[in-house]
Amino acid sequence: MIIKNKKIAYNLAPDVKKHVINQSVAILCDGNNIEKSIHEVSKNKSAMINFDAVIPKLLNGRGLNRLLYFREGKSISSKFAERLHENYYGSVIPCHKSADIPLTIKATQLASKVDTIIIMSGDSDYIDLVSHMKGEGVRVEIAAVKRTTSKILIAEADYFHEIIKEDWFIYKAPTKYIKRSNIISKK
Repeated sequence: MIIKNKKIAYNLAPDVKKHVINQSVAILCDGNNIEKSIHEVSKNKSAMINFDAVIPKLLNGRGLNRLLYFREGKSISSKFAERLHENYYGSVIPCHKSADIPLTIKATQLASKVDTIIIMSGDSDYIDLVSHMKGEGVRVEIAAVKRTTSKILIAEADYFHEIIKEDWFIYKAPTKYIKRSNIISKK
């Protein structure tokens, strides 16, 4: 049997069968933490996470059960919420203060419904949650910017996905008005 993996072909003995692993994954994103980390590393307040690049990388062929984006404050873009829902059936959850408590509660509620929980945050406040979830038999992965992520959180997780420069973009707001001073008219 020959299995092709991108540029490499492997010859396997006929008695070796390919195993299919099905995992149900929930991705819980602490939006404020990820945004602040990306802003700090990129040195640009307009930098935004590119979910179209990150989500497939995090799932790596596994099934997405839930995508929840927790965001402190009420000024959450309705276009962003709509896009997450359309592309990933995701939900944006506004939080009164920090996302830590609502994200933790949701993670414990989902523990019996998924195989893996991916927490998109580097906040050390999630160390106890990661430890608890692993004790419940849930695989816990962290996705965050390494430079701003707690080393203890990385060590406690089953796996760490580093969010890198290719995983974000610089948002450029559309121009609503054309300045008259830029228009040159011929007389």
